[in-house]
Amino acid sequence: MRLTSALPAISAMALSLWAGPSTANTIAQNVSWTIERDNPTGRYRVVAYGDSLYAGYQGSISEVAIWNAPNVAGEYASNAWNADIEIVRRAKSGAKARDVYNNKIVDDASYMQHRKTRIVTFEMCGNDALEARNDFAEQDDEDTCDYSGLDTALANCTRFVRKAMQFINENAHRKTRMKIVSNLYYPGYDDDDELSDCTDGQTGQPVNRQDAFLPYLARINWRTCNLARQNGFACADVFAQFMGSDYDSNNDGKTDSNALRIKRGESEAEYVDRITNTLRSTIRDPMMKFLNANKSITYIRSDDTHPTYHGDEVEVGPFGGSGGGQGPPRFQPDQYISPTKNPIWRRFGHERYGRTIALFNPDQP
Repeated sequence: MRLTSALPAISAMALSLWAGPSTANTIAQNVSWTIERDNPTGRYRVVAYGDSLYAGYQGSISEVAIWNAPNVAGEYASNAWNADIEIVRRAKSGAKARDVYNNKIVDDASYMQHRKTRIVTFEMCGNDALEARNDFAEQDDEDTCDYSGLDTALANCTRFVRKAMQFINENAHRKTRMKIVSNLYYPGYDDDDELSDCTDGQTGQPVNRQDAFLPYLARINWRTCNLARQNGFACADVFAQFMGSDYDSNNDGKTDSNALRIKRGESEAEYVDRITNTLRSTIRDPMMKFLNANKSITYIRSDDTHPTYHGDEVEVGPFGGSGGGQGPPRFQPDQYISPTKNPIWRRFGHERYGRTIALFNPDQP
């Protein structure tokens, strides 16, 4: 395995100028990583556009996780196709949907136009939602609660997810076999279960922040998956996989992580009601993902935002930038539990995220 960086090393003192990605500080963190097999039948490309989740952000602007969701999904494709897979991640930590669309998907369109491209995936909107949630929480006790920031985040997400899909449809290489979008999980779910300082304009009372934010997140997720259906994309329901237990906690006959998934033909109002009311009791903070009734594991790092991951990091430069490398697959075919389950598929957030994307990988390149 070899790790490379596109920028020379600069003193560690310079790194202290940055505290990591935020909505104010955005930084490119791009990686090109190739999975190399002993006797491959071919070589293909997976292209991923997004913010810090697809960047593999792990607390540093100079290094990112190798095995984040797109790389994990690419490894599943490599195993299924017995092929070398180049995973190109064009990401910008801290970027909102507009930024991801303009400065990654559009500006970096050439990466998906390569003739070896077979899968294109993207995610966005997480920073729109986080900023709106934080702004709502910071309203003080002299304020009437202002929901306009949440409304704006919902509108912008809807707009740029649609534009991204339309642009990818027009620009991805004609041999692209699958296009996949990911929706949002809810970091900080438990922390939001408290009253706001501001008061609601209708009731005159503080509102539960979780009650205020969850319906907006549900609308974002439904619209993302609905737009996917309209534009020929698959939708990886990361919310269901991160926020639901892997057992039937409410005895309705369905595993929670399956029951929470968006249903084909379900209206936005029906989905929002199901998430915020009918199945609300089954939603769990991904800091404590229940694998069964007696065992839980954390899918979120200590920053309470980004997924946990397995393996090493790759340098992208002291102020962000691009890096890459190559190496063998982590697992051989006989180590897989099933074609869509590697040995650690449930142990780390990025492993679960990547597997959720990989469920839509085509059987053949």
